[in-house]
Amino acid sequence: MRWGVRNVRSRCRAGPCTRANRSATVPTAAGTFFPQRPLLRLDGRGYSPALLQKIVTAGARLSSFADAAFALGLSGLAISARHVQQLTYEVGTAMAQARDAQAHHRRRRGPAPRAAPVPAVVAVEVDGGRLRTRATDSGPGVHAAENKEDKIACLVTLTDVEGAEDPQPEPPPSFVQPRRIQRLVQQMAGQAGERPPTDETPTGLETDEAAAPPPAAGTDPQAEPWSPQRLVRTCVASMVRSRSFGPLMAAEAHRRNFYAARRRAFVADGQAYNWSIQRGYFADFVPIADLLHVVCYLFKAAQGAEAEAERWPLYVRWLRCCWQGRVAEVIGQLEGYEERLGRPPPGEDLPTADPRRLVAEALSYLRNNAGRMDYPSYRRQGLPTTSSLAESLVGEFNARVKGKQKHWNRPAGAEAVLQVRAALLSEDGRLERFFAERPGSPYRRRAG
Repeated sequence: MRWGVRNVRSRCRAGPCTRANRSATVPTAAGTFFPQRPLLRLDGRGYSPALLQKIVTAGARLSSFADAAFALGLSGLAISARHVQQLTYEVGTAMAQARDAQAHHRRRRGPAPRAAPVPAVVAVEVDGGRLRTRATDSGPGVHAAENKEDKIACLVTLTDVEGAEDPQPEPPPSFVQPRRIQRLVQQMAGQAGERPPTDETPTGLETDEAAAPPPAAGTDPQAEPWSPQRLVRTCVASMVRSRSFGPLMAAEAHRRNFYAARRRAFVADGQAYNWSIQRGYFADFVPIADLLHVVCYLFKAAQGAEAEAERWPLYVRWLRCCWQGRVAEVIGQLEGYEERLGRPPPGEDLPTADPRRLVAEALSYLRNNAGRMDYPSYRRQGLPTTSSLAESLVGEFNARVKGKQKHWNRPAGAEAVLQVRAALLSEDGRLERFFAERPGSPYRRRAG
């Protein structure tokens, strides 16, 4: 006891003395330290979770980080474009980690979320786009620029419109309008490939200042009264390979309880990896070849098979056959044209307008997808026959990530921005939910 009194007195001689308190915080050279800051993922920036959500939302919604910084400045927040980029990347990286954890949980056969209702009709559509990337840690500007594919999956619940008869036995007017089909073919060809970048890109930030082209406006099946209508859409986007993208799609379908739906469809174009994903993760979904791609192949094959006056009538006949499920008839006629024109020489790269090439490509596409082209049955079941939902979703992604002067850091930058864009475009409030459930949020429940 005597030693304790002497100890307190000795401290009082060195300066002002107050009653000893174990909970007192001792200032350090680096400032006051809060032991729970790493646990709550707080940093020194001073942004509240609500303000951080606004910053990241602006970075995901607007066409560039510079536009996001300008818009935030109008609301009274002075922030640089680079800072918006950094925060968006941090949140996008965290979202990618949560997405991967969800896929790992599903692979371990974890139960579906209890709150997920069982939908009646669902569809999974997959497509891909192209964006420009650059090497990191190479100094300002664009170094080692490459075009990379971003894979986009659209998962939707649909209205229940099942019927006993085909609600549309004849092709609708939108498929038999020459100018509209020509425009569709041109748009689909533009989406399939892209010129390599040749523009000189200015140095500085993530070079995404240029406005992205608007999404392609193809034939919209939802404009038809017989087609199923979209209810709730969520999406998955990534730069990973197809073998890794399939588990991400399956995890999202598992989370939304798609595997318990009464009617399920998987719609895609003719890319081989799409059907590998379908066989591996959606084997009990009805596989449907995108009718829009079929229309393009039929139109181009008719251009090469006949003289100008006979091309459009031939396309209409072939369209009607495929629309009504008589694909074998078209294959037989294409085989006859191939015999007359000749097959493409092995190993020779023919011009894109060569009749032999046009007929051979259409014939190959129909042969490979004939088992996925029973369109009258799909219409009776109230299932979609085109991947237009995924096509339009790709356009919505392109509005943010694609442009002549946009080059994303490879691979982390592109992957991160795809995650925040996917959360923004999903119609289940996942972006708001991420910030509400994120450690550090004042709305998050903590174990007491």
